[in-house]
Amino acid sequence: MTTEFKRLTEIDKSEIIELMNHPLVLRHLPLASGRFGEGDCEEFVAAKEEMWKRFGYGPWAFVVDGRFVGWGGLQPEAGEADLGLVLHPDHWGLGRPLYREIVRLAFGEMGIEAITVLLPRTRTRIKGLLRLGFRQDGSLNVAGVQFVRYRLARTATDCDW
Repeated sequence: MTTEFKRLTEIDKSEIIELMNHPLVLRHLPLASGRFGEGDCEEFVAAKEEMWKRFGYGPWAFVVDGRFVGWGGLQPEAGEADLGLVLHPDHWGLGRPLYREIVRLAFGEMGIEAITVLLPRTRTRIKGLLRLGFRQDGSLNVAGVQFVRYRLARTATDCDW
């Protein structure tokens, strides 16, 4: 299996639109509202590219064996590098290796000291996240939606990044 981290600008808009409208994906995106169309996709990709320009990091498109399977990476949120991952349900099993690679890049090449993960309160299955070394660290309100924040520090002794 070959996994590539590409920029979202390298992915056909129709593939991003399909992912962002998938009903199982939408269940985990509490800030999504309505149909995600071509104009939404253009704004979305432009906003993610702007993150790279302003902060030196942003989300990638994940391509496995030549096929777009989702997007994710680090995004600025409340002054911190927040890790997010949005995968097509057919590829949910790739979450752990993708998280590991993102964290490795964040703490290695990018020199980030800590990353957070924000999960909506509806996400109750978090054992995998805790096994990766993240620890609950308060909550955050984003656009009227309450999220539980988890943090992983670069100096965490219970993980091997």
